[in-house]
Amino acid sequence: MSDIRIRRLHGKSLAEARASAEHMATELNEEFDLSHSWNGNVMRFKRPGVSGDLTVDERDVALNIHLGLLLFALKPTIEREIHRFFDENFPV
Repeated sequence: MSDIRIRRLHGKSLAEARASAEHMATELNEEFDLSHSWNGNVMRFKRPGVSGDLTVDERDVALNIHLGLLLFALKPTIEREIHRFFDENFPV
């Protein structure tokens, strides 16, 4: 099994960063059938073979993803796609 961890400064207000995270989650749901829910400023998400959380605070966003055995081989592709989503939603 494999984990992906990404942390990025966002330069937005907390409300703007959370809205960007929600937008990103909606796109991921449409593209990968990834369901999500919020608990405070932590978004938890999952689908078969993938689980994780995205934490938003006043300064940065932190993403932790756990890939199951079947998706381990796709880790580089998944990581590239995540960076693309971050570039679109949380540009540096």
